[in-house]
Amino acid sequence: MTNLLALVAAMAISMVLIPLMSRVAARLGLVDIPTERKVHCAPVPRVGGIGIVIGSLVPAMLVLTPNTLSQSYVFGASVLFLFGLWDDAVEIGHYPKFIGQIIAALIVILYGGLYVERFPFLEGGVISPDFGIPFTVIAIVGMINAMNHSDGLDGLAGGESLFSLGAFGLLAFLANDGVTAMVIIVTVVGGILGFLRYNTHPARVFMGDSGSQFIGFTLAFLAIYLTQRVDTSLSPAVVLLLLGLPIADILVVLFKRAAHGMNIFRASRNHIHHRLLDLGFVHRESVIIIYSLQMIFVTTGILMRNEDNFTIFATYIGYCVLVFAAINLAEWTGWKLQRPEHHDKSKILAHEALKNVLVVAPRRFLAVSIPLFLVVVSLLVTRVPDDFAKMSLLVSVLIVVDLFAGRGNPTFMRRALIYVIAAQTGYLWVNYQPQWIPFADALETVLFLLMAIAFAVAVKFSPRRRKVEFDLTATDYLVAFSVLAVLITSRGNLWGSGSVAFVVQMVIIFYACELLITEKRGGWSWLSVWSMVAGLILAARGFFFG
Repeated sequence: MTNLLALVAAMAISMVLIPLMSRVAARLGLVDIPTERKVHCAPVPRVGGIGIVIGSLVPAMLVLTPNTLSQSYVFGASVLFLFGLWDDAVEIGHYPKFIGQIIAALIVILYGGLYVERFPFLEGGVISPDFGIPFTVIAIVGMINAMNHSDGLDGLAGGESLFSLGAFGLLAFLANDGVTAMVIIVTVVGGILGFLRYNTHPARVFMGDSGSQFIGFTLAFLAIYLTQRVDTSLSPAVVLLLLGLPIADILVVLFKRAAHGMNIFRASRNHIHHRLLDLGFVHRESVIIIYSLQMIFVTTGILMRNEDNFTIFATYIGYCVLVFAAINLAEWTGWKLQRPEHHDKSKILAHEALKNVLVVAPRRFLAVSIPLFLVVVSLLVTRVPDDFAKMSLLVSVLIVVDLFAGRGNPTFMRRALIYVIAAQTGYLWVNYQPQWIPFADALETVLFLLMAIAFAVAVKFSPRRRKVEFDLTATDYLVAFSVLAVLITSRGNLWGSGSVAFVVQMVIIFYACELLITEKRGGWSWLSVWSMVAGLILAARGFFFG
């Protein structure tokens, strides 16, 4: 099973398990009841962690080479999963959770033999186990709780973790580690992606402690493994930037609780996402702001991965000071976001000719051009590698099953499957484009420019936009870029000349597909059918012609 297959398997397991578990969540007590501290108003099932953990661990166990390190990760994650489920069902309190977290950390340290041996700011950088082991326990438990406490808005914890996982995947790729780290990364990414389709605001499920603790544990494990084992040239302090905002947020929250004489372990409403909401930002805006900050932290970490530890630490502290100083200043001055009045766009569409130009024509252009692109490219590419052929066949079969099971109505599963076909097709076109087509680059540029314009116009002026609730959510960006990242890093030259073109093209196709899927009103869509056809063509070409 390749990394790409492992990701899709993890995503599929997660997407299938979560709705099934949602049906029995109330019987098991796995329901999140609203309180004053929480932002949701109705009970929500806390079963997302089941999909994330099982979806991640099952394919990971099939792919990972059995050794004490990989086994320690699986055993530790399983312990946290059980304790998390226990807490999701009956709210066991902080101290029993700490016991589970410490057990998971000790499994990795004592059985897996993984702990911090290189520490920043020390001469020589090497520390003894007497200090390294206790520090590793504190670091793992700290990261578990940092991610647990960041799980306060729909899509927030899952999205933040995807940025860090993407950075770890890039570092593992650059270090030529294609086994332990990369397998764990792609399977956890798949599990989270499957969950996020049900957790986009307004969320239908929450991940609960079983999911957030597992993600925090995974991030801590990867941070230690990559900096202590895989690539010792990395500055140990870079972990702060790669893990990013959750660490700073939990430290600020603990400080504020202690300063006000509160129990530092008792939940409160002073996390960064609560403070953004209080400043007048709506749910989606708050999530996107935090995503953007996390992206800045992580990107800086990648760029500064080999800088000296003091520079990295100073940069991290500088970012944190800027972020929280800005929030404190806004709170101190009483600033609140003022929203402009909404203008009715229906007047713009009063003229029937204008309506056809701004609404009907762009959608029809996308409905024809995208399926045509998928099928034509699948016929023209010069080569279809074996793993792409297998994946295309699997995805095409799943589309057929979903079409009949869903009676043609669009489902989250089919959206993900179409994304996979589109991403594979685009990647093959960039890397195996035939050279005999005249003016291929110019035609390609014009086509995608027209797609982008058509998409922008259709979204802006569609009279059905409010009814179908089409929005460019932060989760959609994460879905698109996560699939692209795995495809780019799993094959070929990471920084090849076609990578930028591939990313731009796939962003356009992904969101155009999202528009077509969202606005489809029942029945079989041409996009679903032709995506299946493109997948079957790729499979046939890969199996019979190579």
